[in-house]
Order: sequence, then structure tokens, then C-alpha cells
Amino acid sequence: MNTSHLHAIAEVFDFDAPIVGIETLGAGFINDTYVVTTELSRYILQRKNHLVFPDVPAMMDNIWRVTAHLKAKVRAAGGDPEREVLTVVPTRSGAIYHRDGDNYWAASLYIEGSVTHNKADTPRLAYMGGKGIGRFQAMLADFTEPLTEVIKGFHNIRWRFEQWDRSLQEDRAGRKASVSEEIAWIERRRSKMLAFWELVERGILPMRVTHNDTKLSNILFDERDEVLCVIDLDTVMTSTALNDFGDAIRSYTNTGAEDDTDLSRVSMDIDVFRHYAEGYLSERGSTMTANEREWLAFSALYITFEQVLRFLMDYIDGDSYYKTVYPTHNLVRARAQHRLLESMEQQYDTMCEIIRGLS
Repeated sequence: MNTSHLHAIAEVFDFDAPIVGIETLGAGFINDTYVVTTELSRYILQRKNHLVFPDVPAMMDNIWRVTAHLKAKVRAAGGDPEREVLTVVPTRSGAIYHRDGDNYWAASLYIEGSVTHNKADTPRLAYMGGKGIGRFQAMLADFTEPLTEVIKGFHNIRWRFEQWDRSLQEDRAGRKASVSEEIAWIERRRSKMLAFWELVERGILPMRVTHNDTKLSNILFDERDEVLCVIDLDTVMTSTALNDFGDAIRSYTNTGAEDDTDLSRVSMDIDVFRHYAEGYLSERGSTMTANEREWLAFSALYITFEQVLRFLMDYIDGDSYYKTVYPTHNLVRARAQHRLLESMEQQYDTMCEIIRGLS
């Protein structure tokens, strides 16, 4: 983007002093992110991807209300809300986002002295990652305001099966016949996954505020690797809180890569599972129902299965959703995630025992 135009966008927001510099931050897979430096402070400026998030105003409203609730909790506990919660910075006119043509922009306070980690390569990081998400959910356990569904059917397996059935019927890329074995993986687990989702639909598993992208890099730590706060709240919605636990386990415990071509490297590390669960339940345990505890371990299988389905569906569709770097990339991803799912299934009884032991 033109530097002068980017500077003009930044000037719209209510920063504390004149701007002295703007630098790109990160690779920008979904949003374009910049660090804005003023004479006194630093801020994060993001161009929100309206193709991924078609209703950015509703998304920002979700973030604004959730962070306001979190800040009130942190203040009541005597903490620092500017370091322990994401702080949305409004425009000079008081809006929580700025629209520039087809582009939407939002700003937040840069949390100084914070660090991120991409992988839980120590037991303590796995524990602290669980603690961070557990604390986030515990503080929002009494949040009852409605949130907008910013991505339709996210983690809703009934909706995913509707997409899946259309995909198989249309067979747009002519690949269906070549993946009959992989299709069978999906079909033999269909009833079990729908039965889990029915618990959500019937209210047996309550609806909560969910983050929906609980990888380790979405937690900020201080220099001592103590949790500061959870970031990247674009996907905050309402669903079962178990989705966040399951997605974290899928991400944290994989001994291989998400697109590993050597399936012998892929498995679920049960020790990482144990440490994450311990951290998570240390914060979240007192606000969970008995049904949530009972199905907590299964949520890892559920989310991993969903990812197998989505990668395989995108391969059958001709790679229209996920970015690929070679023709069979999505198929390789589906096979690697299926191997991870098999490892979880083989260790499921142990996973349940761990959860019961931590209760």
C-alpha cells in the first residue's frame, strides 16, 4: 500500500501523539497488520479481510463487547486491563473501525514487553497455553449478550456435512473416484460426530463465548512466559467452549506437521495433552458443567475430524478454499490429519482418564 495513504489511514485513529513511523508486522495470511509508532506509544493497525469476514462491523462489535467484559473482570481483580486484555482503539470520531472504500481498518494498543511462541515445545508452555485459554473462557462464563456469527457454520458439523454432501454430488474437479478410501473415513464417523453436535443443539452442552483459533501464537506472554492475554479475536463467536479445547489439542499435540508427507511422524503426544488439560482446567474447571467435562476429551477428536473433512472436501472441490503449493496438497493434509485423528482414537481412553484425574 502507498505509504502516504497508509499514514492517512492511521491518522484517523485516536492515537496519543503524532505518528513517527509505520512498519509491516507478520506475513499477513488473513489480515494486513502494521505497527504504528507515535512519539509516546505503539499501536497495531489492521486491514480486516472482508472476504473472510463479510460483516466486519459485526465482528468489531463482538470484539468491543467481549473485551469490555474482560476489562471489567481484570479491574475487579486488581489487574492491568491494558496489558491483560486486548484494547481496541477507536477513531477520532469514536467509531470502533474505519471504512476506506471496500477496506475496513481497526486499531489496538501494542502490548509492550510481550512475546509469542509458535510451538509448545516445553511442558510448561503447554500448561500455560491451556491456562491462557482456560482463563479467557472462565472470565467470559457469565457473558450472556448475543454475538454475531461472523463465519457461517464454523465448527458446526451438521453444516459441514451439508457442504460435504453437495461436494460429493457435484464432484467438480472429477477427483471423487480417486479418494474412495478417504471418503469412507468420513462416512464411518458421520453418526458419531453428528451425535456430539446434537448435544450442542439440544443445550446439553451449553453455548459459551468461544475464541475459535486457539493456537499458541494467539496468546501473549510476558518475559517470564506468564500469560498476559489472548489476542486475535476476529473469530470470537458463540458455540460450545469445547471447540476451543479441541482445536488447541489438535494444534499443540501433533508430533508431525499439518501437511506431513511421512505419516510415521504424525501422532498425538499424550504428555502435551496432559499438560495442556491441566493448565486449562486449573482456570476453567470451576465454571464447567459435568457434561462439558464428560465430553472435553472427545472435542479433540471432533475438531480434528472436521479438519480432515474440510481438507478432503476442498481437494474434491478442486482446491477452491485453502491455499495449496502443489496439486495434492489438500489430500496430503487430509491424510496427515486423519493419522492424527487415529492416534487420538487409539489414546482416547487415556485422554478421558486424564480429564477425570484432573477433576
